[in-house]
Amino acid sequence: MVQRVDVRVRSEAPPERVYRLAADSSTWPEWSPVLRYERERAGDAHGVGEVRVFHNKGRKEPTREEVVELTPNRRVGYVLLSGLAIRDYRAFIDLSPDGDGTAIRWHSSFEPKARGTGWLYRRVLQAVISRYAKALAARAAVED
Repeated sequence: MVQRVDVRVRSEAPPERVYRLAADSSTWPEWSPVLRYERERAGDAHGVGEVRVFHNKGRKEPTREEVVELTPNRRVGYVLLSGLAIRDYRAFIDLSPDGDGTAIRWHSSFEPKARGTGWLYRRVLQAVISRYAKALAARAAVED
């Protein structure tokens, strides 16, 4: 059964500043729980197709993701390739102007690999994505 996570936060920063951080995988260790980033494969001239490896706090196994969409100042999309016991994970970070700032909607969908574990992964991912989204919003607000 498809599970969904939907997190909404607001940043005082304009969309282009939030997008710059979200779209550049190498910045994630600066503002998120990611400890280390590695590029496994470069993407096209805009970054689509990049395969990134994130080593995260509290996890032995890294997560591997592929960037599947980059719409300047509007959207970052990625899929999980490995690292969690879920399948068909797709996530999008949608940005829209909100006064002088940005409304950030970080949402994803997935299916659990093991029957009966969807609710647990949904709960964990809701907390994790909330943490990431709040950190992104805060970091963008203090960027020069």
